[in-house]
Amino acid sequence: MSEVYAARRTRLRERCNTAGSAAALISRPANVRYLAGAVPQRAALLIGKREDLLVCTGPPDEKPTEGRPDEALPVHTLPGPAGDPAVAAAGLAASQGADSLAVEEHHLTVARHRAIRSVAPRLRLADLGGAVEQLRVVKDEEEISCLRIGAEIADQALGELLESILVGRTERHLALELERRLVDHGADGPAFPTSVATGPNSGRRGHRPTDRRVEEGDFLSVCLGATYRGYRCEIGRTFVIGTSPADWQIELYDLVFAAQRAGREMLAPGSAYRDVDRAARQVLDSAGYAEGLPPLTGHGVGLEIDEDPQLAPSAMGKLDACVPVTVEPGVHLPGRGGVRIDDTLVVRPEADGGPELLTITTKELLAL
Repeated sequence: MSEVYAARRTRLRERCNTAGSAAALISRPANVRYLAGAVPQRAALLIGKREDLLVCTGPPDEKPTEGRPDEALPVHTLPGPAGDPAVAAAGLAASQGADSLAVEEHHLTVARHRAIRSVAPRLRLADLGGAVEQLRVVKDEEEISCLRIGAEIADQALGELLESILVGRTERHLALELERRLVDHGADGPAFPTSVATGPNSGRRGHRPTDRRVEEGDFLSVCLGATYRGYRCEIGRTFVIGTSPADWQIELYDLVFAAQRAGREMLAPGSAYRDVDRAARQVLDSAGYAEGLPPLTGHGVGLEIDEDPQLAPSAMGKLDACVPVTVEPGVHLPGRGGVRIDDTLVVRPEADGGPELLTITTKELLAL
């Protein structure tokens, strides 16, 4: 993997040099991990004029949550835990003879930015912007393999829950059980706080589990994800509890399923982000649910659960091959509940079979 990380740093260095910066300071943890293989606590990465350095407050450990450091990347350890790796890295850039340094202004606090200026006053600071995030959009097959395994773990955890008795259990208890099952099956941990929503709570995006108990006839919507070797996937499903679905539940479910299918079918290299969103949104709009729809239909996933691209009405750009995204439309009816269906897929050309579905738990409306 050393060659992979070195190639990523080379691409970033070329971007910086083209923009007129001799060096770059990476402080955002996910970006450090992408370029260095590991992200020890508070670590920073210097893409230097003479050499690259991973700057840490202590020797990096090989932990699943932190990753395995690139063996070919020199590590600079600060003498004490009180130091700031980002500030120290700026000083090292100056000592290498750099006259300019690109920094991630969207991540640095004002205080850290001032500290960097004070330790290297002769450095001209520039904004790196989202350069690393843009490099992260297209995944290599090793990254996709990690997402695929994470999706398998999430599918396993959800499948086991569906085989258990659900009536009478609280949303909070079910969410905790799902997160335990993720770890039992090999995940580093949950990709984000697990959402379990029942009855009138169902279908809400980002619902925080409560002590409400599952009742007969409820919609039950679940959204969970697994982290595997740092990579995060997502799955969401909706079920009916204990009885045959009511007519309104079947109608609403079929509508959201149709919207999700429309969005999935638009996932192809060259498709505009906004067109994927529009395909799913139009299905729901035409049925009278324009009000209260989520602000986006999906988003990229990877080292973070919410990455570029954003599949939203105003999003600019087009999909590339090997970009993993979610497609997650939903409708929530206040006081009644709702439906959310969420998959993680990888954009593939038609010649390769079209979009690759990573989360394979059935989307049939089951009565549990």
